[in-house]
Amino acid sequence: EGEDGQCDSGIESLRSLPGGRETPAAPEALEETLAEAAAVEERLDSSYGSGALPEALPGAPGDRPEEPPPRPEGLSRQQLEALTYLSEDGDTLVHLAIIHCVPAVALCCIAQLPREVLEIQNDLFQTPLHLAVYLEQPSVIQALIHKGVNPGLQDRNGNTPLHLACEQQHLQCAQQLLEGPATPDGTTQPRGQHQDLQLQNWQGLACLHISTLKGNIPMMSLLLESGANIDVREGTSGKTPLHLAVECHNRRAVQFLLRNGAYVDAQMYNGCTPLHLAVGRKDAAIAAILSHSGADTLLRNMENETAQDLADGNDDLLALLPFDDLKISGKPVVCSE
Repeated sequence: EGEDGQCDSGIESLRSLPGGRETPAAPEALEETLAEAAAVEERLDSSYGSGALPEALPGAPGDRPEEPPPRPEGLSRQQLEALTYLSEDGDTLVHLAIIHCVPAVALCCIAQLPREVLEIQNDLFQTPLHLAVYLEQPSVIQALIHKGVNPGLQDRNGNTPLHLACEQQHLQCAQQLLEGPATPDGTTQPRGQHQDLQLQNWQGLACLHISTLKGNIPMMSLLLESGANIDVREGTSGKTPLHLAVECHNRRAVQFLLRNGAYVDAQMYNGCTPLHLAVGRKDAAIAAILSHSGADTLLRNMENETAQDLADGNDDLLALLPFDDLKISGKPVVCSE
């Protein structure tokens, strides 16, 4: 700890930063903004999320050298200490400014600090970008993306900022994340090119799985336009987004996915197709949609069961699963053992 009881940031040398960074604000303007931050510093305690990880992160405040880093030209010692502040929860001043909704301070710090510092993760493995998305602060998200921060860093639950945007259904935030930073010629990268849209969190869910579970069609459309795999399997049981839409009894999502090319006969790890799930849940409406989309009624799962076997005497479902066009007493003949 330093003389003022603040933890040193561990930033190796701000003086050695490569050229091309944003020009620091005039010391007078910066001093005025940081003075505002200093006035509220006492109440800036993140307590964001719940609890802390049981083990200290590598490079925790206690492990950092106590000698202060070299001061960059134009910044006073007090200004540098404010910029490199690290709380007991591992939050930088940028984290805290976002948490306490002080965008002017956040934007000032983003302009002054290098990308590596803006990617620091707190004790919950959250970067400033995670927090800006969670708290829906578009101007801060844009500044961080333009600074070139990595959008693929995962928090303690394995969520990237894009996972959080899908979970919180923040469509504008997702659009900003998928646009990516500007290229040297001033244009933006093709949407979604700079991050892995198939990346799963610790529950095995990719972003398209989450948006499907939420039934958010605009978010699903944005992800597909950005290059997400429509048949991506989640990591626990091999369900595709179509399986999840069927499980949620969401006819609109089922129809949307089928219109956009989802594989109607995709099988989970246990061999079940979306039709198995629809019939097993006695959802005749979705079973009809799948059947009319060409679902194979005779595919067997690992239990050697077809969708017809799971119909279990339900006339509404059996009527959707004829073996052929032969009828007896007006009823279709279905496949039997």
